[in-house]
This record gives sequence, structure tokens and C-alpha cells, in this order.
Amino acid sequence: MTWQLRTFLMTIGLLIVAAASAEPFPSTYQPLPSGPLLIENATILTGTGERLDNASLLLTDGKVVFVGAGEAPADAARIDADGRWVTPGLIDIHSHLGVYASPGTWAHSDGNEMVSPATPNVWAEHSIWPQDPGFARALAGGVTALQILPGSGNLIGGRGVTVKNVYSTSYQGMKFPGAPHGMKMACGENPKRVYGRDRKQTPMTRMGNVAAYRAQWIDAQKYQDDWNEYEKKAANGDEDAKAPTRDLRLETLAGVLRGEILVHMHCYRADEMMTILDMAKEFGYQVSAFHHGVEAYKIADELAEAGVCGALWSDWWGFKMEAYDGIQENIALVDRPEGGCAVVHSDSSEGIQRLNQEAAKAMTRGQRVGMDITPEHAIQWVTANPAKAMGILDQTGTLEPGKMADVVLWNGNPFSVYAKAEQVWIDGALVYDRDDPAYQPVSDFELGQLQGVAR
Repeated sequence: MTWQLRTFLMTIGLLIVAAASAEPFPSTYQPLPSGPLLIENATILTGTGERLDNASLLLTDGKVVFVGAGEAPADAARIDADGRWVTPGLIDIHSHLGVYASPGTWAHSDGNEMVSPATPNVWAEHSIWPQDPGFARALAGGVTALQILPGSGNLIGGRGVTVKNVYSTSYQGMKFPGAPHGMKMACGENPKRVYGRDRKQTPMTRMGNVAAYRAQWIDAQKYQDDWNEYEKKAANGDEDAKAPTRDLRLETLAGVLRGEILVHMHCYRADEMMTILDMAKEFGYQVSAFHHGVEAYKIADELAEAGVCGALWSDWWGFKMEAYDGIQENIALVDRPEGGCAVVHSDSSEGIQRLNQEAAKAMTRGQRVGMDITPEHAIQWVTANPAKAMGILDQTGTLEPGKMADVVLWNGNPFSVYAKAEQVWIDGALVYDRDDPAYQPVSDFELGQLQGVAR
């Protein structure tokens, strides 16, 4: 074999590796056009822990230019927000919109591929129906971004995806640019119920759950080692180097081991969360957030030390045995001053419409036991903290210069039961206005229903 042919074959091999690692189904999201906008005289919760009274916010070219005070261009549109509040756009870290779309029929049940306890090869984005009316309902509640996850019937349910809450005919047009994938995992009753109780197959116990996780991670380690060895040989010009066969299941798991894909773990009990943290140490990956975690308050210090967020409900509890020990102070207790990361999530097409009120309930329960929780702090539970756990805090989640202009204007304190989102901007473009039907999105599905009624 000539050196020219050998070099050519090595180049082809490296190109195959590059193609395999390139992001498939890339985002095609493009921000809507927007002009400069100055919101004046508002009470602003920045998402960084600050509250600014009688302050201004300037948005230009889809970005935050300044918050507080500054000079606006002469051509900027102006909103006098006297008596009203401004926050970053709300972010729901745990949603099934689009994969369990409305109306809730079997045809729209696309969130759980329950054919095997481990299905990391499936991606939630491939089930998203962009016409789900739930997206517009969430937008009216101030939600500008959300992570859509597979369900929790499997030990490993597959990849989740982060989207901007904008209308599009395809999920690619909603896909948040640059956001890492999440991987949904589940422990406890759900997977052992699905496979053990009715199908009489493994896992049927919690020990079976853990054994099955570990077997998957061992496979993933070998797969990653095989690819690393091949890439090393190919880079050194080894003409006998042969690329391993691609495996979509192991690609996702290897992405977790490399830190490219974030783990979002459905887990209720404190003892199980501690087991999962030990397993993460064993295989060298990081859990980004425990979801639901009704017993997270029992291990709040351990979660803070491990850098793991608790994505939690404000008051769901007792609907199954592993949810029995839930308390309404859970979120406030997980929100440790040093290293704590509390997130309010919905897991609900209805709860996502009132994410601010879910946070208000958690804030109130904390205050009732003597904790000093201010609006400027609690807003982080539905803005900065979910953005952090989803790997997008560098782009959104706070009102800081240079970040995406994802903004909500509220009629008053967003933690009031009377609070309503009046206007919502995504990347500086007005996408919702409570007083203007032209800015109240209606999905194609709903339009079809309304046209049918009109006839």
C-alpha cells in the first residue's frame, strides 16, 4: 500500500469519526426580528438575586444591553412599566409538552418507549408535535424555554431536548441553539412496576434496577474505550485501525461519560438518590438534577456538596408509596445558602401555566417556618437554577448584559395569586401580549378546530 493511499484511508476514517460525532437534527431556530426596546420604571428581578426598583431594561438585537439605568437609543420603543414587575423568562426543566400532547389521546402518547428497561437510543425530540396547544398556554404563563423529556417508565428513557417556546412547523425550529442534550433516567417504583409487576421480567426490584444501570454503564465504558483506541490508532497512521460499529444506545451513554450529555434523574427517595450518587462516582459521570425528589430535604447537604440540583414540586406528595414522605418545605430546605440548587418544575401541561405560583407556594411554606425568602431570591428557582441544570445559564436565565432577551412583564408581583404575564419577549421579539390577540399564538390544530366550529 502506498503512503498516499494509506494517508487517504486514514483521512477517510477520521472523517467518518467526525461525521459520527457531528450533531444530527441540528437546530434551525432563528430569532424573530426585533427593534430596540426600553422598559422603564419597573421593579426588576434580575435572576441573579437582585431586585431593582424604578429601574430600566434595554433590549437591542435580541440581547440585554443594560439593566438598571443607562442611555437608550433615540429610536427605541418605550414601555412605562410603573407598578409592574419584570423578570427573566421562566424555564421549565421538566416538561412533556409535545410528546404527551393535548388532547390526551393514545395517538399523542409518545413519551415512553417501554420495550426495554434501557432505551438511551431514543430521543424525545423525535416525538414532539409542535402543534400541541400546551406550548401557547405555557407562553401565556411566562415560560420562554423548556426541557422536554421522555417519560419515566424505563431505567434509561432516552435523550431530552431543550426548546425555545416559539411557534414552528418543526421541532428543529424550536430547538435551543447550543443547548446540551439531557438524558432521562428513572429509579424506584416506575421501572420496576412496568417490567416486574405485569411483564414478569427484570427489573422487578430496586436491586434489579441498580444492577441493570451498572450493566449499561459497563457497556458504555467499553464502547468509549474502543472508540478512543481507534481514534488514537487512526491519528497515528495505523493502517489496520478499524472503527467500531456505531451503536445509538451506547453513543448516548458514552456522551454522558464524556460530560456532553446531562443526566436528569427521576428519583423520589433519599436513600435511592444516595445510591445513584455513589453509582455516578463509580462510573465517573455527574448527575445534573434529581427530579421530583420528594425526600430531597433529607439529603440537602449531600446534594449541595455534590453540585446536584433538586428539580421539585411545591406540594405533590403521597400518590404512591415512594412519595409518602413529601413535605411542602422541600424546595426551601434544598435551597442551601452554600451550594444549594433548588428548581421548581411542573411535569404537567397545567402546572407549567402557573410556574410562578408553584414557586410562590414553595416560598410561602419556607417563610412560614422562619426562612427569609425574598422574591428576588425565589425567582431563581424558575429562571437561573433550571438554566444552570440544563447547561444554558451562559445564554439565558438572568437579565444580564449580553444574554438572550427572554423577558416577562408582569402586572404586579409575580408571586401574587393575582399575577399575570402581560407581555413576553423571546430574544427581544414580542411573542405574547395579553391585550392583543395578534400576539396570542394559536396552533394549527386549534385553528382547525375553531374553523370547524365556525362552519
